[in-house]
Amino acid sequence: MIPNIGPLEIAIVLIIALIVFGPKRLPELGKSLGRGINEFREGVSKIGDDDKDDEDDDEFDDEPAALEPPPGDDPVVTEIVKEDNRREAEIAKADAAHAADAEPVESEVVPERQD
Repeated sequence: MIPNIGPLEIAIVLIIALIVFGPKRLPELGKSLGRGINEFREGVSKIGDDDKDDEDDDEFDDEPAALEPPPGDDPVVTEIVKEDNRREAEIAKADAAHAADAEPVESEVVPERQD
């Protein structure tokens, strides 16, 4: 068990803290320690309160929110074309234009080799 801590023990701890941290740094440490303790107390006290708040939030989860378009003109539907498809269309147009200008070439058909 933890023995009782009296005023003498507290004074010894404060003197050691003063020696280790110095007189300039000791007030800053006290403030930060006090803030930490207060935040811990608030957090512990809110643990039981969070369960009650969760029950109230379930009332709103039953109905999904209705989505409505903004007022104004009818929406305009546009076609989404990927960049690859656009590039392929440009290449196909360029090939068709070159094919019309090209001269016919005589060639012979070579059968595949069968080994």
